[in-house]
Amino acid sequence: MNEPLDRLVRAVQSASKYRRIAPGFIRRVGAQALDHQGRFKDALKATKNKLHQVGGAYVRPPVDYGRWLERLRISRASGNDELRLVCRELMNRHASTRERLPLLDRFYDTVLDGVAQPQRVLDIACGFHPLAIPWLPLSPGAAYVGVDIYQDMADFLSAFIALMQFKGKVLAQDAMQASELGGADVAFLLKAIPPLEQLHPSAGQHLLNTVDAKHIIVSFPARSLAGRSKGRAEHYEARFRSLLDGKPWSVRRFLFPGELVFRVDK
Repeated sequence: MNEPLDRLVRAVQSASKYRRIAPGFIRRVGAQALDHQGRFKDALKATKNKLHQVGGAYVRPPVDYGRWLERLRISRASGNDELRLVCRELMNRHASTRERLPLLDRFYDTVLDGVAQPQRVLDIACGFHPLAIPWLPLSPGAAYVGVDIYQDMADFLSAFIALMQFKGKVLAQDAMQASELGGADVAFLLKAIPPLEQLHPSAGQHLLNTVDAKHIIVSFPARSLAGRSKGRAEHYEARFRSLLDGKPWSVRRFLFPGELVFRVDK
């Protein structure tokens, strides 16, 4: 039992903004903060700041998941066009997927060109990305497994995956444990490496090395949340290339407005 860490987790969870974050993830972030900060108050502040950077900064609250799931059910019965319209509306509430909305009609055709229809997908630090399933070329009855830190988001997206008649679910847990979820045909790691490396500098290297997937789709933001773009794509490309140094993998590069994408074929 670690009383300071237990106390810190309780303090974080007392704030509504962090209450739905997976407790194990809070513990990992909190343990790092306690190791580096001299005072409990400073460790608590540092923990909340990190949780905001990796999650809270991306979601536009509030989100009534029950109401949105009902809208998705109704639109699903109305046809694919209506379903896509509602999915777009909800994806607009998450910064990462919001930036990709103008690209959806060509994004997957481009990055998955030449890839057979996946039967199992792994989506790491997924955010609202599973809502893009109506655009994905999945095999009938495919399994879609996602990982993110918010329990309420995970429950909502799991229900959506079932609504779309696919197997799988979204789990609320640390993305660094994604390699424990088994193999996949395609793994998505979209705009996830920069925030994860704020918590653990070797996160990108760890995930690329340990995720068992035939193809890994990795992307980086070509501009900041505030809209600044100067030098970002070049910086992230250099960082990504360093992670691949010495690896015998094939890599394809795609540059979209706002997003730099690589497909790693293992």
